[in-house]
Amino acid sequence: MTDSADLIDTARGAFLPLAVRPELKQAALLNLQRWLSDPQLADWRPQIEAMFEKKRWDLLLDCFYQVLPFGTGGRRGPVGVGPNRFNPWTLSASVQGHVEWLKQKSSPNQALSVVIAYDVRRYLDSINLYDRDLPNPAMGLSSRDFAEIAAGVYVANGVSVTMLPPGSATFVSTPELSFAIRHLRASGGLNISASHNPSDDNGGKFYNGLGGQEVPPDDELMAKLVEQVQEVRSVTYAEGRSLGRIHDYGPEIHDAYVAANLSTSLKPQARSASVVFTGLHGTGDTTVAEVLRAAGFKLSIEPTQASHDGSFPNVPFRTPNPEVRASMERAVALAKEQGADLVMACDPDADRIGLCCRDGDDFRFFTGNEIGVLVTEYRLLYGSCLRPIVLKTEVTSDLIRRVAERHGARVVGNLMVGFKYIGEALRLLESEGSFLGIQGELSDFCVGIEESHGVLVTPLIRDKDAAGAALALAEYASLLKDEGKTLADALRELWLREGYLHNDLVSTVMRGAAGRARIEKIQQQMRENPPTVIGGHAVTAFYDRADPKGPWGPIKSGTDAASRDMLVFQLGPDRRILLRPSGTEPKNKIYVEVCGQPGAPLETEVPLVVAEAKDLAIAFAQQMLKQVEIELPAWALRVSDLVAIEHKQHFAEVVIPGLRSRLTTGEPVEDWLAEQLRPYGKDPLRLVADAVRAWATEGAPDAAAVRAVFGL
Repeated sequence: MTDSADLIDTARGAFLPLAVRPELKQAALLNLQRWLSDPQLADWRPQIEAMFEKKRWDLLLDCFYQVLPFGTGGRRGPVGVGPNRFNPWTLSASVQGHVEWLKQKSSPNQALSVVIAYDVRRYLDSINLYDRDLPNPAMGLSSRDFAEIAAGVYVANGVSVTMLPPGSATFVSTPELSFAIRHLRASGGLNISASHNPSDDNGGKFYNGLGGQEVPPDDELMAKLVEQVQEVRSVTYAEGRSLGRIHDYGPEIHDAYVAANLSTSLKPQARSASVVFTGLHGTGDTTVAEVLRAAGFKLSIEPTQASHDGSFPNVPFRTPNPEVRASMERAVALAKEQGADLVMACDPDADRIGLCCRDGDDFRFFTGNEIGVLVTEYRLLYGSCLRPIVLKTEVTSDLIRRVAERHGARVVGNLMVGFKYIGEALRLLESEGSFLGIQGELSDFCVGIEESHGVLVTPLIRDKDAAGAALALAEYASLLKDEGKTLADALRELWLREGYLHNDLVSTVMRGAAGRARIEKIQQQMRENPPTVIGGHAVTAFYDRADPKGPWGPIKSGTDAASRDMLVFQLGPDRRILLRPSGTEPKNKIYVEVCGQPGAPLETEVPLVVAEAKDLAIAFAQQMLKQVEIELPAWALRVSDLVAIEHKQHFAEVVIPGLRSRLTTGEPVEDWLAEQLRPYGKDPLRLVADAVRAWATEGAPDAAAVRAVFGL
């Protein structure tokens, strides 16, 4: 075994040339020292030493330069070694901090209790990041394993736990957890899940006693308590059960959750639409599928994605996200075969809803914004609220505001990103009878919408819920079917009435410590020197949502500053761009909105507005990336947003030139191309297909040959 001091000295020298701030390198050395010296972390040492032997300095720095941030309600990230990974050490510290926070929020003698849920994940290091010939304490850990570790920490601190019994074949989704906390009057809750993240990720998402997540400044109090943890008290899961402090989550709770969703039905007789559903290997069969079946809809389950499998084997790119159109391809194929009307999907923890519907001879995919518009229209057309209130985040389509206000609804449309802010609005309506100057009560709540396929239709739950959205969409589709129409027809009618409005989203993934530094620099540069022209359009107004003189007032906390790290660029009355770093993934997110004219013919208006929005998004992304000395041709930015920015650079600078050279010289290309694209992820040819098509339109003489290599 190599001496720890020698390893630290080696790391210090190896970190010097890396393009990361000195204080982050120093933090990595301090964290590394702890992991090398703490006997409780000794099992991780072989993997750490392997990084030294293989000179994997970027990986070593990234694993140790910080403690995995306790962000929007919890910790989420890659499973692995070090404090900047999700593992039993980072989870246990988070739970210990949550306990301290629960105690501070409760009266001295109050008995504390939590509900724990978990998803289908099991860590298998699918990208071979670590040495498979050495022991790896994280290998094979499932979300259930992490949940049992968390239960042991809660019990050791005097907090009772309710969770599914050992060997349970079912799961509790994120929205059901939110409901169960309220139903059981628990003090809080925890879900072990990484939502739609890649299969090697996991996380812990913490809830308060109202079934929601804390907002600033209280969320920072919890984060600070987590950061201050020096010692974790724990018992084993078996000991917790023997002490009688771990209780079984019974089926009656699940039945109550299903009943709560069924109670949101507005048209119980509208059941003519048939549905194909896929849970993308996640927990949605216990929510969307059960609710639709209980409501009386004809439902089929896509069989190849039905198993509870956290490696997501039959999902394109292994990305179980209904925001990704390709994730629903198998379900669409089954719907065509069966003659079904709708296809629905949700992510592994069943809070996001995906939708396709029959439109002529094919199926149409709906974005999160379009889903939100349809649910809003349906709930306002047939709901019974006398003074309806609609809640949406600022990055969500303005078409929802137009539709809601035409129905006479009151709209709060500039909430920060994160469904917890919709939950907080419901809390204030319930406790104070008002929110941001709007007077009302819970019975006035109509719908809450977030563009990332998040919908909520009942205040009995305080997080987004795919099941309630699915019921509303299936009912609306049934009413339309009975009139000879579809959801696509309804959306087109709204566009004609309100004007076609297109929202585009471009993300730039920047991984590791160097990526984080780039993301921070971009925000700083764009804030201090905002562009005056974007894509040929003058910037007519610029808003920094962190501005204390803005609509949200002074910054309440560090977490508030992080949530409000959003820049808004207005380009006249019909165009806007919003820029923010993701709160859960290492990437910038660019939201573009372009509005057309009411009454304009859709056959000409739609393609013009779509093309303008995409061109505007790409132009802004190019300007943004120049702030960190990255210059990419527009076509390279059409490589899938699932691919990291360094791979997009590699594709533009190495793959396309190298491929053209090999085609000219007659060298073999298939094996070479496969090796070049391997780091991009599963199904790499599909990940780069749009970029190849865009490149080919620029008129290179060998474009047809290059397209043929990619099967295009």
